[in-house]
Amino acid sequence: MPVVRTCPHCGTKNRIPAKHLSDTGRCGACKADLAPQSEPLAADSALFDEVVQNSTVLVLVDFWAAWCGPCSMAAPEVAKTASSMAGRAIVLKVDTEANPQLSARYNVRGIPNFAVFHHGKLVQQQAGLVDSAQMNSWLTAA
Repeated sequence: MPVVRTCPHCGTKNRIPAKHLSDTGRCGACKADLAPQSEPLAADSALFDEVVQNSTVLVLVDFWAAWCGPCSMAAPEVAKTASSMAGRAIVLKVDTEANPQLSARYNVRGIPNFAVFHHGKLVQQQAGLVDSAQMNSWLTAA
């Protein structure tokens, strides 16, 4: 399940396979460089499984819900982490209301809940509000 990214130079939509989200690619139309994914990706079960299983870099997952105040406070920190770790990690956001099966699979009982995956395996998980420095340290340590 590729992710569709729009070229900032010509506006062409490019399909990027999950395993190449952390790579610098090229636009299929204008051949301009496409930077590594630097924003959190909203993920359903299919995209989650594809990215976690096939990513060549670490994956940070933010389990959240729209009604959750601390989740709203964490959102800018998650975005900051995605930007600062571009090329070295992929950041996914999983809406626990829309994807309860993912929440159940990883025993998410409190949100926000953050999980770090490496080569498809869960290596770190923590509930509660944290800043981007903490998220970065999890990713660097893993």
